[in-house]
Amino acid sequence: MKTLLTGLLAGTMALAALPSAFAADALTLQLKWVTQAQFAGYLVAKEKGFYDEEDIDLTILPGGPNIAPEQVIAGGGADIIVTWMAAGLAARDTGVPLVNIAQPFKRSGLMMICPKENNINTVADFPGHTLGVWFFGNEYPFFAWMNKEGIKTDGSPEGVTVLQQSFDIQPMIQGQADCISVMTYNEYGQALDAGYGPDNLTIFNYTEMGNDLLEDGLYVMEDTLDDPAKVDAYTRFVRASMKGWQYALDNPEEAAQIVVDSDETGAATLEHQLYMVGEVSKLVDANDAALDMTTYDRTVKALLDQQIIKAEPEGAYTTVVTDALK
Repeated sequence: MKTLLTGLLAGTMALAALPSAFAADALTLQLKWVTQAQFAGYLVAKEKGFYDEEDIDLTILPGGPNIAPEQVIAGGGADIIVTWMAAGLAARDTGVPLVNIAQPFKRSGLMMICPKENNINTVADFPGHTLGVWFFGNEYPFFAWMNKEGIKTDGSPEGVTVLQQSFDIQPMIQGQADCISVMTYNEYGQALDAGYGPDNLTIFNYTEMGNDLLEDGLYVMEDTLDDPAKVDAYTRFVRASMKGWQYALDNPEEAAQIVVDSDETGAATLEHQLYMVGEVSKLVDANDAALDMTTYDRTVKALLDQQIIKAEPEGAYTTVVTDALK
């Protein structure tokens, strides 16, 4: 009897250990900004159970004006971050070994808009004016553009004055800046709601001008790529994320509602998130998570030209994850 009880006890303990033995891989994703449809693919994938299907236990952390994803992951607060490549490469250049593992966003959503009453119709009209620019890593495309055009950004008469812009269109409405930065999927929608549009705005689209630098990509710390189990977890994460992006783009109304429901602050509205999903769909390729090398090279060159990074980056991206998805 004692032998039987001992065997039963051992079996019970073995069964109790099974959940931990086969537990899903826990990963934390730090978003670049607040909960909104810019990140619909990840929010949808979590809500629809796509990460669960890949044995990924994902925690999604919203960003904000005082949160730098590069600092969060460097401090161990996240496994993966969403950030713009210019910010990622700049961080790598200063000692944070970030590596791009996937690039769902293939095109830039960045624009600069100027009310036509300010008499700014071409880039040549910029000198002497104040231009609104976001910082926290978002300023690099603007300075690369000005460097390319040979326009100083020091506030001199032959240059422009740079206003550190809030993340809305108020600097334009209040007359603090002659032109402001907007994203096609966010602040431009706010401008449309305020009565602005192509008829009364001069619009400078970074992509159309050939000045687009890579935006929302997925980045991890370099040393984690030495662990095959971690690489496998990243691969499953990206696979589920791309499935989430495809579902979001195919079902914009449901995706927008998922975003609203995921926003714990209550700030997201269904109408605006639906607009955002529609605009983001023009930038994301849900069928291809691979990094486009032409745009990568352009991004690197722009950062080198303005000396934001000091040397050609080595090891700043890997194809090991996206190759495994093929």
